[in-house]
Amino acid sequence: MTTCETTDFVYPLIADVYYPIVETGAYGNIKKTWVLDRGIACFFNPAGSKNKQDVDTEANINIDSSFLGRTKADVTMSQNSSSYSLTNIILTNIRGSDGKSIYNESAGARSGKPTLFEVSTFSPVVGPFGTVDFYKIMIRRSENQAVDL
Repeated sequence: MTTCETTDFVYPLIADVYYPIVETGAYGNIKKTWVLDRGIACFFNPAGSKNKQDVDTEANINIDSSFLGRTKADVTMSQNSSSYSLTNIILTNIRGSDGKSIYNESAGARSGKPTLFEVSTFSPVVGPFGTVDFYKIMIRRSENQAVDL
């Protein structure tokens, strides 16, 4: 059974964390079946102009596809204490206190569904007493929005 952390003024959002069950076929092909692990309390903002992508058409359009944030929980560890690499973690369904998803896809295979995000960087922030205060995380919109969750 999945659990969900409680929000507060420092972590006002909830995001769902998925990890894969990886299977290798007879010919070496890899199949990932994504499984919901839990909901984590978090906070995200656009990563800033340094990390923006530029789409060069007739007009210059900036697209925010990276977000910088913080979490209470270590997303590299599942509820059953299994360790996962950053390439095997998906965050999705980032929602506010009203329970409504904030980032949704407007077209394609996941049209109307929550956007899938990959974890770019993840690091603990250690406080003055030698304990982890929170985890700094950077996520980016996955290029593959066709993953079936």
